[in-house]
Amino acid sequence: MSGPEDGAVHAPSADLTPAQAWKKLSEGNQRFVDGSSSHPNQDASHRATLVNSQNPFAVIFGCSDSRLAAEIIFDLGLGDAFVVRTAGHVIDNTVLGSLEYSIAYLHVPLIVILGHDSCGAVTATKGAVETGDMPVGFIRDLVERITPSVLTSLRRDKHDVNDMVVEHVKQTAQRLVENSPIIASAVEEQRTAVVGLAYRLQEGRADLVSNFGTL
Repeated sequence: MSGPEDGAVHAPSADLTPAQAWKKLSEGNQRFVDGSSSHPNQDASHRATLVNSQNPFAVIFGCSDSRLAAEIIFDLGLGDAFVVRTAGHVIDNTVLGSLEYSIAYLHVPLIVILGHDSCGAVTATKGAVETGDMPVGFIRDLVERITPSVLTSLRRDKHDVNDMVVEHVKQTAQRLVENSPIIASAVEEQRTAVVGLAYRLQEGRADLVSNFGTL
């Protein structure tokens, strides 16, 4: 990765506004749902244009689940999306740094938080909260970071794991805006929007459940 040496946040260079980026992403997901994906920007000539630079129109922070391949479900190609993935889309400092890089240096107009139904990490957290039996190893760290979302869902009398997934997506998006001055400033200045999406494995649809900024 490379960026300005001064580390400053500069005006977006991407061609799309947050609203236009969201429209483009939504249209790609609709093509995937309809079974009419166009598989753009995947040929050798386009690959060659990306050797010295990149200009993605979205950064997608999603769960590592093998069924949640971002470029496929949004019908994207090389250079279209800057993708960060962890189990249960759990945030740590390296994730925050990666997302801030996409805003400060790549000037991406849209941040997407992507969760999905039947999420294993959220399911494991639900089980740990209900039984008090915590997993071993670093899996425990994942569970501890997802626990606030599960507890909030339970307090709202929502006990289904998919309701907990939606709550976790919402809390992840909110945490990004609250904890990152770089992201918060970009949202406030309408250079970037942050959206939370809940993906349905059966239908292939990514539903909007949260947003910060103008779409």
